[in-house]
Amino acid sequence: MSSLALPRNDVRQYEELADDWWDPWSRLSMLRWIAAARAELLPPAPRPGAVLVDLGCGAGLLAPHAARLGYRHVGVDLVATSLRIAAEHAVLPVRGDVQRLPLADGVADAVSAGEILEHVPDLRAAVAEACRVLRPGGTLVLDTIADTWLARLVTVTIGERIPGAAPKGIHDPTLFVDRRRLVAEAARHGVRLALRGLRPPMLGMVRWLAGRDADPRMVPIRSTAVLFQGLGTKTTAIKEVA
Repeated sequence: MSSLALPRNDVRQYEELADDWWDPWSRLSMLRWIAAARAELLPPAPRPGAVLVDLGCGAGLLAPHAARLGYRHVGVDLVATSLRIAAEHAVLPVRGDVQRLPLADGVADAVSAGEILEHVPDLRAAVAEACRVLRPGGTLVLDTIADTWLARLVTVTIGERIPGAAPKGIHDPTLFVDRRRLVAEAARHGVRLALRGLRPPMLGMVRWLAGRDADPRMVPIRSTAVLFQGLGTKTTAIKEVA
């Protein structure tokens, strides 16, 4: 089925995009750059056999970084084709919904939620699950798209019209993430998130478009109005008041 016939944010689009994941000149190339930026926030594995749970792992773009940092890399995704490719990159694949993870409490030394929260209908459940599987002292890293008019303009109105940029319909802007709500939900489960913005390098983009730089380095910025990262450490969960 053509992605043009699918509704926005339909997970079946990723079946059609399977060949793009590891292609440095594809419509999914920026996800490689973002994965590298996310890995910069991850600490080295704190112990032998430390587990990194990668939510919405796709085809395992975080794999080389997880290996370099010393983690056992567990990837969770809904798309069977993506998980098959991830397994070829030494990711232990788990098919599951990030809003209801088939994993035990506290199993992860680190949790990555990269470019996934803007795709889930229930942000509260996804954040709760990410924090649940994280052990005390563990690290949560994430990146996602802010719920702002500027983000909608950049990623949908403009982004979907640029050749080689975001695939048309890959995002549903109604699911873009409210930053205050995200921080509050994480805090309820013992993770105090610090946020920073992220953008592609202008010169790097030009070089990529010209076929001269396969992996431009993303640039941290102060503004979190479009693409942003989050970093936090799990302490003690705050009990919910009924």
